[in-house]
Amino acid sequence: MQLRVLGIVLAGGKGTRLYPLTKERAKPAVPFGGKYRIIDFVLSNFINSGVYSIYVLTQFRSQSLLQHLSEGWQFGGLLKNQFIIPVPAQMRSADESWYQGTADAIFQNINLVEQAEPHLVVIFGADHIYRMNIASMIEFHQHKSAQVTVAAIPVERRLADQFGVIEARSDGRILRFHEKNPQAPTIPGDPKRVYASMGNYIFSTRALIRELQADAANDASSHDFGRDILPSLVSRAEVYAYDFQLNRIPGEVDGGIPYWRDVGTIDAYYEANMDLRSVSPALNLYNREWPLRTTGFPDPPAKFTFDDENRRGQAIDSIIAGGTILSGGVVRNSVIGRHVRVHAGVLVEDSIILDNCNIGRRSKIRRTILDKNIRVPEDTTIGYDLEHDRRFYHVTESGIVVVEGNRSAVAVATVAV
Repeated sequence: MQLRVLGIVLAGGKGTRLYPLTKERAKPAVPFGGKYRIIDFVLSNFINSGVYSIYVLTQFRSQSLLQHLSEGWQFGGLLKNQFIIPVPAQMRSADESWYQGTADAIFQNINLVEQAEPHLVVIFGADHIYRMNIASMIEFHQHKSAQVTVAAIPVERRLADQFGVIEARSDGRILRFHEKNPQAPTIPGDPKRVYASMGNYIFSTRALIRELQADAANDASSHDFGRDILPSLVSRAEVYAYDFQLNRIPGEVDGGIPYWRDVGTIDAYYEANMDLRSVSPALNLYNREWPLRTTGFPDPPAKFTFDDENRRGQAIDSIIAGGTILSGGVVRNSVIGRHVRVHAGVLVEDSIILDNCNIGRRSKIRRTILDKNIRVPEDTTIGYDLEHDRRFYHVTESGIVVVEGNRSAVAVATVAV
């Protein structure tokens, strides 16, 4: 019997901690690594793992996300069981409300599950940067004859108050959940770490439909998998934790150390991007056996022009996306998006520059994130005087400056004075 697997991606979160990058876009649509979007990671994991039937549930500020999906991912393939289809919030609840929680998001689209008639439903979030061979998790689920399997990642015990922690037996059978409890039990045989839920689940279809219907009828529920359905289910069903540390990606040296990052804050997002510049980054974007897929724009190659003293187009320890031109400017330790223009005398250091930005001559930018389409006038300095920058931009406690999108050239020019 061929196993039928339906993938559902939860891509409707607001991503408030990533503000202002999420001011006009959903978190899964936030650019990453020069040419990708955060949602590309979960979708690539699905496709590379052989899961080809995928619904993407959207909600808040979804226009940018929907545009990216329509441009970068094929919809409605020739085969019935091969598709990636975005599903805007249908408001199928009795009071026609937005999704009230992760479980409610699936319940309001339960007709899609019933129509597909899968054996398994794989429910993953779209908020994290990670590589995962989901086929290994499915194999574990089948081997354990589980009704539910929860992806779990070991984290240091001191971080237990930041996660939903799983208490499990040595064989992976989940005993209970502890929501952000600093005293949560550690991993069996590992007193220094706890299992943190990654928010990624595999459900046997019958169990999923049964629990969603029961939860929807419970007025006291917050209609969330982690808070409601799973804690109530562990005493009544076979619920297992899948250790993400055991996951291996084809094409990686020795299988590679599993990579997962929560990029929920500006600082975490910045550090994850900066890691890509390393000689041997923890996240390998160059593995042809496990490609990271995204929109295939017809971009020309990046170009570096001029080789004169004090006017040399060059990039050092940086990532430069297609269509970008460094015209006598210097980029160092940075991630540069598509179709960026860096003019003569410019110095960009330790920064993330998103698509279509234009940085005027002699400007200096340091530890800064420029959102898409920013026009920086000549002789502008950003990231050197944080007190000054706080008057006009968003600045994190660690000193990362974020220049938000839709800012006019006049407003930026005012800062440059």
